[in-house]
Amino acid sequence: MTMAAPPASGGVTGAKMPRAQSDNPALDVLLRKAYDLHPDEIDLTLGRLERLLAALGNPHHRMPPVFHVAGTNGKGSTCAMLRACLEAQGYRVHVYASPHLVRFNERIRLAGQLIADDALIVLLKDVLAANGAAPITFFELTTAAAFLAFATVPADACIIEVGLGGRMDATNVLPTALVTGIAQLGLDHTQWLGPTILDIAREKAGIAKKAVPLVTGRHPAAVTARIAEVAGLAGARLMIRGQDWDAAVYEGQLHYRDAAGKLALPLPRLVGNHQHDNAALAIAMLRAQDELPLKDAALRAGMGWVEWPARLQCLETGPLPALLPAGSSLWVDGGHNPPAGRALADAVRPLLQPGQRLVLIAGMLAAKDAAGFLKSFAGMASALYAVPVPGHAGQDPDRLAAAAQTMGMAAVTAPDLRQALKAVARNSDAPPMVLITGSLHLAGRALALNGDAPV
Repeated sequence: MTMAAPPASGGVTGAKMPRAQSDNPALDVLLRKAYDLHPDEIDLTLGRLERLLAALGNPHHRMPPVFHVAGTNGKGSTCAMLRACLEAQGYRVHVYASPHLVRFNERIRLAGQLIADDALIVLLKDVLAANGAAPITFFELTTAAAFLAFATVPADACIIEVGLGGRMDATNVLPTALVTGIAQLGLDHTQWLGPTILDIAREKAGIAKKAVPLVTGRHPAAVTARIAEVAGLAGARLMIRGQDWDAAVYEGQLHYRDAAGKLALPLPRLVGNHQHDNAALAIAMLRAQDELPLKDAALRAGMGWVEWPARLQCLETGPLPALLPAGSSLWVDGGHNPPAGRALADAVRPLLQPGQRLVLIAGMLAAKDAAGFLKSFAGMASALYAVPVPGHAGQDPDRLAAAAQTMGMAAVTAPDLRQALKAVARNSDAPPMVLITGSLHLAGRALALNGDAPV
């Protein structure tokens, strides 16, 4: 099967898509070389990456124990909570995640630290040399670089976030895992994963591996049945929320239970009720394995330590919040599809002060469902400022503003984030709550402008 290449955040990127860049000239040259190998059309197989990994000595067979996480939304937050809990126990943890917000280095974390430019340069040289001139996607190349690093640098665990889908995602070359998990599901990337939620579920469940626990959250019965079908064919051990484990929030705590017993944990540091579900999935995945034992104290500490930038992150100081009237609040979230819009609106609602206006500054990529994302804010957001997504094929701000107007929001366009914030300040007679949203790329731009690049 051959098709146009999906966007960079979904695992592979087309040759005409904007490329990752670096302020380091030597690294930037290598990133450009990696993009130049990317085909305009790709066949959905893992053969290219398997060939490259074989040339590198199959490093994916020598990595520390793997936690492999798929999902439409929440997989990044789940990975962040896995890392926080494991590190609270004292384990050294590698992480592979995508997309990056500000610097490409964010995608590869070695034993707790973002990969340094010098180490990344060596890795990219190695994988480019091993690949030669053969066509290969950018995500496949960088996945090979990450796996080579993970097999070389000592650590106790690897946390691997799926790029796009699961079954044919580059990360699914992994022959096995310690445990796999599926976070929240929704309709996104339907042009590649299929038009229905059952299609999405089938693709995500494709990370199931023989004799490996597959932990999944609470889904409609038909979705659970589809996941179970795929897991059964793979020989995976399915662990379903509501049957094999469960969690609930009451009395200000996350109460978790499974066959091993019950836990009362602090609520996760990440804002929003949807993060409670992501935290519960992380706990279930950690407790589904016994190779890396964790004390209850580490699970509690992880809930308080976890950080995941641009997921309802408050920018309290810096040049961007300084553009707003005193007493305003400025938040950033990379949500970009209808399920994320619903979760984000639910999370924002209790943060609004009585009588406070909610103002959105939004930019979205061209393929996204703008109306579906924005409809959860109807009757809640009073205004929207539509902006371009710098360096990416984004939706026309005029069309985005028009979509917001149909939902009762006062909507106009602005040329960039700074100008949008200045316009909010000019048009505010009381300190508003401002939310920059609609795209992880736009969220990354906000963090960069404010000097808040992830570390």
